[in-house]
Amino acid sequence: MKQWGTVIYIFFLIGVIFWLMMRQCGCINPIGKPNSKTRDLDKYSYQNLRKTKFNGSQIKLGKILSEGTGYVSRMFYFQVSGKKVSGLINLPTNSGKFPVIVMIRGYVDLEIFQTGIGTQHGGEVLAQNGFITLAPDFLGYGESDMPFGSSLEERFLTYSTVLTLITSVKNLNPILEKNNYLKIKADPEKIGIWGHSNGGQIALSVLEISGKNYPTVLWAPVSKPFPYSILYYTDEFDDNGRALRKVVSDFENNYESEKYSLSNYLSWIKAPIQLHQGSADEAVPQRWSDSFVKGLEKEKINIEYFTYPGDDHNFSNGSWGAVMERTVGFYRTNFNK
Repeated sequence: MKQWGTVIYIFFLIGVIFWLMMRQCGCINPIGKPNSKTRDLDKYSYQNLRKTKFNGSQIKLGKILSEGTGYVSRMFYFQVSGKKVSGLINLPTNSGKFPVIVMIRGYVDLEIFQTGIGTQHGGEVLAQNGFITLAPDFLGYGESDMPFGSSLEERFLTYSTVLTLITSVKNLNPILEKNNYLKIKADPEKIGIWGHSNGGQIALSVLEISGKNYPTVLWAPVSKPFPYSILYYTDEFDDNGRALRKVVSDFENNYESEKYSLSNYLSWIKAPIQLHQGSADEAVPQRWSDSFVKGLEKEKINIEYFTYPGDDHNFSNGSWGAVMERTVGFYRTNFNK
């Protein structure tokens, strides 16, 4: 019996040693949470996205949507993670080699969405002033494929979508030539970003993840920490955000939300920024931008900040022209045009 007791004790010790080794390597989570090495959303943390290589996609042009003085607007398509993403491209009609501005819209209800909504008018003005613009619809919108994974994964994929599109700019000139735009060239060395509302949040995330010098204009950007940046808007949903709060709660039970929040990585930004904010904006309160600008200034980031008394989220109370003029001027200065 003593021999059996000794054998059992030895196996017990071996089991304890094995458990400790597995715990130390991260293969066992002592509090019952999923293994951090296999969790689906780990790859979307800012630190992991920063290590990710985003390969360019081929770009295809689709039908012409509109033509005006100095510009033409068309559908375009590219691939992200094996899925098709549609979008709107605005091209100048005069000849030359032009900088490229990636335009990122804010939130739009899927039921009313059309390609170009939120970026079309501004893109036309930029094209008239000598810039090529690319505005992705994102997965699930326009003619894009449906997204995969959870609603939070769909959100995090917007960063990968924009980073993939930026990398794809190098493939634009052969497609322009193939479509008989023989006098129009994109300059892949001169890429800027424009973002409005939630698109501003995506733009800032892209600046942090890439660490690149992409001159960026932000119109009333959502700049608060995640997940408050989305929970703030729960009253706009039919269920008052109950489903969204459940998604966020489950996420925070398994992940460190700080690793998914742009407010923690401002020091990674290396690009000049111009920010516009209306004082009567009900979607993005001015106090958000005031505080955010102070954070950027603390990090010694090159930031121009303009406020517009009495104007709203879309600068539709009289300031849109001035905002657009300053936007064009910012890109011209930074691209030496």
